[in-house]
Amino acid sequence: MTKLTLTIVLVSLLVVVVTSLLANFFIENKFRSYIKNRLDNTALDIVGTISRQYDKASGSWDAAAVHAIGMSLLYEGFIIRVSDADGNVVWDAETCDMTLCTAVLDDISHRMTVKYPKNDSVITSKVFDAMNGGENIGTVNVKYLGPYFFNEGDFNFLDALNKILILTAFFTLFVSILAGFWIARRLSRPILITAETARKISEGDYEVRIKEETNTKELDQLIGAINQLGESLKNQEDLRKQLTADVAHELRTPITTAQTHLEAMIEGCWEPTKDRLQSCYDEMTRISRLVRDLENLAKVESGNSKLDRSMISLMELSNNVVLNFEAELKNKDLRTSVEGSDSMIFADKYRIEQVLMNLMSNAIKYTLEGGNINIRISESETSVIFEFEDNGIGIPEEELPLIFERFYRADKSRNRMTGGSGIGLAIVRSIVAAHGGTVEVKSRLNSGTCFTLTYPKTSI
Repeated sequence: MTKLTLTIVLVSLLVVVVTSLLANFFIENKFRSYIKNRLDNTALDIVGTISRQYDKASGSWDAAAVHAIGMSLLYEGFIIRVSDADGNVVWDAETCDMTLCTAVLDDISHRMTVKYPKNDSVITSKVFDAMNGGENIGTVNVKYLGPYFFNEGDFNFLDALNKILILTAFFTLFVSILAGFWIARRLSRPILITAETARKISEGDYEVRIKEETNTKELDQLIGAINQLGESLKNQEDLRKQLTADVAHELRTPITTAQTHLEAMIEGCWEPTKDRLQSCYDEMTRISRLVRDLENLAKVESGNSKLDRSMISLMELSNNVVLNFEAELKNKDLRTSVEGSDSMIFADKYRIEQVLMNLMSNAIKYTLEGGNINIRISESETSVIFEFEDNGIGIPEEELPLIFERFYRADKSRNRMTGGSGIGLAIVRSIVAAHGGTVEVKSRLNSGTCFTLTYPKTSI
């Protein structure tokens, strides 16, 4: 928070300083242009005022009035010399009081040099025609420190302007410090809370959540990501515990059964008949099948299993799978159909066949006698869509997000008459994902289930 506050303050200070310097620079430039125009206009006003001191009727100048005007202008920094039409000097400030003229110009020059050491001001002299009633009555020579100079009022104005800029800079800096502290606190507090929550999650507390909302999109996304991470880790931990319990459950029954039978035969309580030995063999087969399924799932999910891809026909593969289950379909009087386009995908034939076998096996188990199983194949612009639909017992809506988890079965009793180990759909999802596809499921209880597999169209 301190670093963020200092950063905001430094940036604000830099902006204020640069803005103040630029403002001072541009304002002074504009003010100098204004002073130059003002001096030019003043010179014209001086000529007009002097010209009015000529009496056209008598053809003479009012020397006293010209003297009064000239002395007044001298204190304002203007030295004038008035000549008549014949070139004769009517009045000259330098002749009248050369010492005062020099003192005035030196004073103005000194003040300009003090404020602007590098200024290039020099004595500027301009000659104007004096006109009265459209008649040229002489000339007026105006001298001043040019191209411009500042009088005392001008200097006071610039000093006041600089003070205002400095006060504004300090006020802005003060506001920036307060705003920086407030912004830094508002930003750092949820970040600190998020960091603390992430630390607790890393230590195994997957129940902790951030409830604070910041109204800042990026921070809310960060908080949402941390909360989602905690939820995902909690779900993974629950699945890990459930997996341990499920594996133990799946292995306990066949091992206990085989062990009990073998102990009875070893102790002489049972005769080692063929049926009893077959029962033990069946239990070992179940264990072997479970281990094999787990190995297949681990191999697919690890990504180490290399896919032996080739162009395969989903239509042909589906028909072959239906033939493989011909006996089971006949036993339950189930009707099947394979419809749609003969789409080709670039995939591992053995793995895709495993997907179809698992889906068909599930459909047969959970479809009542006399039911229907329909397979539809279609294409979009970029994908091949494979739909596997039955009108079986369906899956409860709340169970749908869980059916692809290992060992999950909607039948909580885990009756082996209604299902296997619960790994089949997990294998289906993993194989489809390994091919870059997706699998979705829609189901209604007592109405049926439809699995939709989408494979990308991939060239050889």
